[in-house]
Amino acid sequence: MPAPRRIAVARIWHEANSFNPVATTLDDFRRREWTKGKEALADARSTATELGGLAGFLDDHPHWDVTVSRCTSAPPLGPVTRDACAAITREILEDLQAGDWDGVYLSLHGAMVAEGDLSPDYSFLTALRRAIGPDPLLAVSFDMHACLDPTLVGVVDILSGYHSYPHVDMDATALRALSAMERAFETGVRPRIELRQLDFLPLSHGMRTDAGPMAELVAMADTECAAEGFEDVSLFGGFAYADTQNTRAIVTVTHLPDRDPAPAIARLSAAYLARSGDFAITLPDAPTAVAKALADLDAGAGWPIALVDPADNPLSGGIGDTTAQFRALVEAAPDLPTVFCFFFDPGLVARAHDLGEGAAISCGLGGRILPEFGAPVPFEGVVERLTDGRFRNRGPMEYGRQIDLGRTAVLRQGQMRVVICETCQSANDPAWCDLHGIDLAEVAIFAVKAKNHFRAGFQDLCSQIIDLDCAGLAPVDLSTLPYRHVPAEFL
Repeated sequence: MPAPRRIAVARIWHEANSFNPVATTLDDFRRREWTKGKEALADARSTATELGGLAGFLDDHPHWDVTVSRCTSAPPLGPVTRDACAAITREILEDLQAGDWDGVYLSLHGAMVAEGDLSPDYSFLTALRRAIGPDPLLAVSFDMHACLDPTLVGVVDILSGYHSYPHVDMDATALRALSAMERAFETGVRPRIELRQLDFLPLSHGMRTDAGPMAELVAMADTECAAEGFEDVSLFGGFAYADTQNTRAIVTVTHLPDRDPAPAIARLSAAYLARSGDFAITLPDAPTAVAKALADLDAGAGWPIALVDPADNPLSGGIGDTTAQFRALVEAAPDLPTVFCFFFDPGLVARAHDLGEGAAISCGLGGRILPEFGAPVPFEGVVERLTDGRFRNRGPMEYGRQIDLGRTAVLRQGQMRVVICETCQSANDPAWCDLHGIDLAEVAIFAVKAKNHFRAGFQDLCSQIIDLDCAGLAPVDLSTLPYRHVPAEFL
């Protein structure tokens, strides 16, 4: 039996859109994920998440004695409030500073921005290293869109990022980091990290790993990792809507001291830069996309066709409130079953619940937070369905995780159904449809505020997916946003 290991675990997962005026509060973290101790592992077991990966790892490594501190995440709204950031990090630091740890594993996103701090993930890591001292191994997993401060190589021993987008390998990413830590315990050899920032910012719209430039680069990275005997090779794209000095493409290698990562870093950096232009895309505007969908349906295309608006995607920090896509649908007036997902409007949800199912409702949809992205669209209809907003994912991304949207309501006007929600969260899992009584086989047009993660759950359920370009906080044209810290030449 291997020697016992005392391991501490914590998680802070948040991606901030610097241009979103809705601050991320402690309540946002508490609603999405707020767990600790044995409950955290029990809740995560068999889920496709980092903590799910940890739970499975511990089944095979019973000599690991794990203490789970605060584990939390929040939807990608605006920057995290100073108080929320301090409360979460203070709790974890207090839990860990008194322990005699062999190692610490952290699940971080890497693109958090907080009030007064453009790199709170790094601030937390440096504070944690001071708290635990120089000896414990520190392993961290990050999202592919992390904005990594290069000086973290002096703080962290093991680093691994998601290798897939949509992110269906969260559990596998944790396993890579945890397995590297176990090998270090067994051999007594401490890994090192090499990190290189590149002078460009890839557009995440073109970063899917099923095909295209990122698929090619991830395959190259996997080949380099296996050929050179590294612990991990991960590529990062930065989160384009987090306005920080570290928002850019990044190449990382976790390696043992007897392995030279420089040639591999150079090869991967050159390949990444050579493909920089391949990440750029153009998209049709909303009226053009709606017209194409209707023409294809008239020509016999299968149901449904998905119309995807990435500029107001909640997982890119969108506000769930822009109206260009919805207005284009209303003006086209398709005589076909249509679902629009969604508008973030807690007040309207409360009103619908007060009225009850079957009641008539007259309201304006959208245009509530930033009217410059579209005025409210008048709506006359009925309250068709009310829900508590809770379901469990059954698709491949974060499979098995419990979701809480807050209360929701389905409004109907003729053949158009519109979902409104108390929180701003993407509909990226088929169980979202189950909750709202939506059978996609009976829907011709499925219009969503989403981006690439939508494809993980819905690619096989839609005859086609048409991305479109609207005004919003996560646009294709980055030059339309008022950046202060990302170099102008990246935009």
